[in-house]
Amino acid sequence: MSGSSNSGSSQGSPNGDDNPAAEFATVDSGKKQRSFLRELPILILVALVLSFLLQTFVARVYLIPSESMEPTLHGCPGCTGDRIVVEKIGYRFHDPRPGDVLVFRGPESWSSDFTSTRSDNVVLRGLQEAGSMVGLVAPDENDLVKRVIATGGQTVECCDDEGRILVDGKPIDEPYVVMDFPFEPGIRTCETDTRSPRCFGPVTVPEGNLWMMGDNRSNSADSRYHAGDELQGTVPIENVVGKAQFIVLPPGRMGTIGSPDIQGE
Repeated sequence: MSGSSNSGSSQGSPNGDDNPAAEFATVDSGKKQRSFLRELPILILVALVLSFLLQTFVARVYLIPSESMEPTLHGCPGCTGDRIVVEKIGYRFHDPRPGDVLVFRGPESWSSDFTSTRSDNVVLRGLQEAGSMVGLVAPDENDLVKRVIATGGQTVECCDDEGRILVDGKPIDEPYVVMDFPFEPGIRTCETDTRSPRCFGPVTVPEGNLWMMGDNRSNSADSRYHAGDELQGTVPIENVVGKAQFIVLPPGRMGTIGSPDIQGE
């Protein structure tokens, strides 16, 4: 009897090899690990679908590759280009307004120098396209960023006696313009023999289109540069991707992107 009792005590000991609680914990842990591995592909798929929906319909991050919007947005050679959040919802309810900073797909004449970033290899190109759909790879299109100066039906030109842009005959307020072509009253204007490079127009913007200009006026191939094309240099609203709202990188330049009412009442 005592031998049998000792044997039972040994099997029930917490330190025994046949501890039921330890065996149950091991089995339970194994089940959880297998369950997680089965769920992992579903979780990845859900994350990719959510990313696709977010990038397509809500907002996307874009890199500024040129200096045409300085100093509002940085893209200068040798510096860290700004990464901006472009919101895509607002313009489903209203059209772009003068003063808004937009990202848009360049019309045909704006895209003559655009070179595709996609690989010639069919497999790699497919992977790049898939990555673009979920925001891991930049879209293969000529995406540009400029500011709206005039909208459909308005007439835009430069300059008045002070070198300002006129919209429907009224000068607009542009506090964001720091770098511009020289304009010296009585010396270099739109009427002098040596004409100021600021001068253009007048151009009446077709309905459904926008007159777009970079904030860095002395270094921006914008609507002025393309004024001789079939759209008079304007950009169709249907080409608009969204409104630039925030600078998210680099950290030292994080903040909102202003959209002042440049035309007033």
